[in-house]
Amino acid sequence: MDRYWCLLEASLRRERPDVLADLNPAATKAELERLQARLGAALPADFIACLGIHDGQKGEAGWLFEEWEFLSARRIAEEWSIWRQLHDAGDFDGNRAEGDPGVKALWWSRRWIPFASNGFGDHLCLDLDPDQGGEAGQIITVWHDSDRREKAAESFREWFAAFVASQG
Repeated sequence: MDRYWCLLEASLRRERPDVLADLNPAATKAELERLQARLGAALPADFIACLGIHDGQKGEAGWLFEEWEFLSARRIAEEWSIWRQLHDAGDFDGNRAEGDPGVKALWWSRRWIPFASNGFGDHLCLDLDPDQGGEAGQIITVWHDSDRREKAAESFREWFAAFVASQG
């Protein structure tokens, strides 16, 4: 992840210095342990390494991932908790979803971990609960008002590398 962040930081330095300045410092080991304990799940090593370089954004500038804000460990826990509360309250009862191959056809799973948000209740998530043919840690889109659950990448590393390459 170090190599990708070096490339991305160089691009941000040239093109979007306000976004570079908006990145948080590294998450601490304790913060990452608290996050995983809160989620009740071990996060993929490549994602942990990413947060170990920059713990998301402060939220005072444009979003890092084009139309998506990069969430900090604290914000990941908050967004995940919102989805969990809605689920536990029965808000999704009766909602049907359609998943890409390898993605469960669920409205929401406790093992879908949001790491980016568009600010409207939609997220890019680490899918730690893949369907048959999927890979734990694949990246999926979860829209609050759409039944489509789409796979965006096979892993966080693949997704992040593609994003960095697009900034080029």
